[in-house]
Amino acid sequence: MLEATESMVRAGVLNVAVRRSGVPGGWPVVLLHGFPYDPRCFDRVAAILSGAGADVVVPYLRGYGATRFANAATLRSGEQAALGHDLLALIEALELDAPIVAGYDWGGRAACVVSALWPERVAGLVTANGYNIQHISAETTPKPPAVERTLWYQYYLHGDRGKAGLSAYRAEYARQLWQEWSPTWKFDDREFEATRSSFDNPDFVDVVVHSYRHRFGLVDGDPAYRATEARLDAQPSITAPTIVVDGNFDTVRPPLPREQHEHHFTALTDYRCLDVGHNAPQEDPDGFARAITDLRSSLQNAPCR
Repeated sequence: MLEATESMVRAGVLNVAVRRSGVPGGWPVVLLHGFPYDPRCFDRVAAILSGAGADVVVPYLRGYGATRFANAATLRSGEQAALGHDLLALIEALELDAPIVAGYDWGGRAACVVSALWPERVAGLVTANGYNIQHISAETTPKPPAVERTLWYQYYLHGDRGKAGLSAYRAEYARQLWQEWSPTWKFDDREFEATRSSFDNPDFVDVVVHSYRHRFGLVDGDPAYRATEARLDAQPSITAPTIVVDGNFDTVRPPLPREQHEHHFTALTDYRCLDVGHNAPQEDPDGFARAITDLRSSLQNAPCR
């Protein structure tokens, strides 16, 4: 079994910083962090999965840590199609044979995009917050005020003042969201500081701002992903075997009834609510890891087609 090591992998438009651990040649799993977090949120999950024989891959998303764009001219896009293509390119670059993909927030979005559009490339999906694919053409419809209030961090970035604020107060902004989104999670300074440096990436601000403007149709996306964005706006079903995880105390993406999740997943293996906020893998690593190992068990026990 390998201790966690970090390396750089050329994948698509990125040089991706990857934390890898577990059993070489073991069953592959890719863990994908959200915003504003980083791969350290999966440290304990990765240790559990490594002990279960997995080959665990945890990349830094575009704009985080040591991940860099290979070409200075590439648009620093944070759109969902870009995240999906990043994950697909990483699977191909590492020659992973149909890994389980698991994530939350931005990482869950990448996992959902690949599972929806290229289901043959994954064995299964564990997604916190359910169907994370944005319906951008519908974003002009106002939400109830109680929901709109929780989205202040997105609207803040729609103007130049917010972009300048994020640049000046990256850590303070992130810590505020950690506290708001996970009110029962008593993380300490050590845990936050382990992630803080990931926000010092020179592309962090541009990628984040683009993400929160693009999803409201305020800026154009990267032309390279236009066709993919059109496919995603059709809200494709996810046919890959899936376990959905919700957080009982998640204030930004509160739990939904299983029936609402079933609308998007044609092979929903299980639905679970954990007593966590938004950062499920770091708040309950045992529960999140169990969802992944249980999904793998169900895949192994599934009848041959």
